[in-house]
Amino acid sequence: MSTRSENFPALYERLKPQCEEIIARYEVKRSALLPLIHLFQEHEGYASAEAMRAVSEMLNLSLAVVESTVSFYTLFFRKPVGKYVLQVCRGLACTICGAEDIMAYFREKLGIGHLQTTEDGLFSYEEVECLAACDRATCMQVNLEFVYDLTPQTIDEMIDAMRAGTHPVPPLAQTDKPPKSWIVLQDAQVSRGEKSAGALDQSDPNNAGGLDKDGVIMLDRIISREAHFKGRTKERLATEQPGIIDIMGNGAAH
Repeated sequence: MSTRSENFPALYERLKPQCEEIIARYEVKRSALLPLIHLFQEHEGYASAEAMRAVSEMLNLSLAVVESTVSFYTLFFRKPVGKYVLQVCRGLACTICGAEDIMAYFREKLGIGHLQTTEDGLFSYEEVECLAACDRATCMQVNLEFVYDLTPQTIDEMIDAMRAGTHPVPPLAQTDKPPKSWIVLQDAQVSRGEKSAGALDQSDPNNAGGLDKDGVIMLDRIISREAHFKGRTKERLATEQPGIIDIMGNGAAH
């Protein structure tokens, strides 16, 4: 168990009044999910497993709901990241203005690539889509603060200031040492065009994840008890028996 994990109960007790205040703002408790994750990430540096579990308990949500929400948003980190997250724009305007050279310079300067963190844990580097500052291309964000008109010289000055602790943008919290990359296995698979974990054993590209057992049972009930389900749904699959059988395949027709 890491020191951060051991210290989490104390952090939770310290943040609990603020969590309750956030939850009270919303008519539906679930609406507080994003602000609560942001709060814990602000103090831990990423959305830790302990934080997601605490939020699920506070909001009476399943852990799967919280984890799926966190995985959807790119500004939530599921692994520790560097104290400075450097996000360089690779949108059209920036590319026209030399973003390829700027990104190459960053990679050479830091010794890391896209979605990687330096060995000392100070910098995490990411190449992102349009940051909507096309009039000041090339641009980037440092811990979500904009930096415009990038040149090798401004990059050198910025990196030196961060290493010296004199850069105006404050560093992020860092309670665990970051790994080489902050992405999880499934992200890496998808980014390379590979299948996600649930689709690895599926040969049919039109049925990437297959049908789970509960889903098959439900469809069998709809087929065998058509009169019972008729009128209860507007979904075509619930009222068109041949369509269900075609989707499930001949092996499921029994």
